Amino acid sequence: MKKIPLLLILSRVLFGIIIIALSLMQCLYFQNIIIMLMILGLLSDVFDGIIARRLNVSSPMLRRLDSGVDQFFWLSIVAGCYITCPNFFKDNLLKISLLVAMEAGCYAISYIRFGKEVATHAISSKFWTLVLLATMIQVTASCSSVILFNICFYLGIATRIEIIGMLLIIKEWTNDIPTIYHAFLIRNGKEITRHKLFNG
Repeated sequence: MKKIPLLLILSRVLFGIIIIALSLMQCLYFQNIIIMLMILGLLSDVFDGIIARRLNVSSPMLRRLDSGVDQFFWLSIVAGCYITCPNFFKDNLLKISLLVAMEAGCYAISYIRFGKEVATHAISSKFWTLVLLATMIQVTASCSSVILFNICFYLGIATRIEIIGMLLIIKEWTNDIPTIYHAFLIRNGKEITRHKLFNG
């Protein structure tokens, strides 16, 4: 039972590999299968943390692994979308490049300051993940997204700015910081309340 959270995390590695393979092969109904794997991956991401906390096995190491696998999973989705819909990426190159740069900036700051990857798991980022999933589903299904993509872009930039702010505020590496307000509390040595569904 205690290995369930780890298995859920590792399942996203498998999903990511299958998504890339399907994008390359483009077999019958491959888009539908990819969309199903995206949704399953998101569900595994939601429930791995909840189950880990229920089983009392949540730890900084597990949260770091979760963050790393999340990056691989989403990069696999983006790679799959690029393979099947390259024109969408060419048309939105500037915005996509800016989002990638902001994400890379979060990791660079975290490694420079603490020698560890980002694992803030901010609540705002979780909402962005839902919008990102909806955008990627739309792109996968139709190779097009305008309104939803723009919402995804601006929300993504806003959440990356919040994460960078958190990383600059806290004095020591900390996982599961709900909001930038909580980062200020942590900096001042105060205890913070974490929501059981969203943070460890």
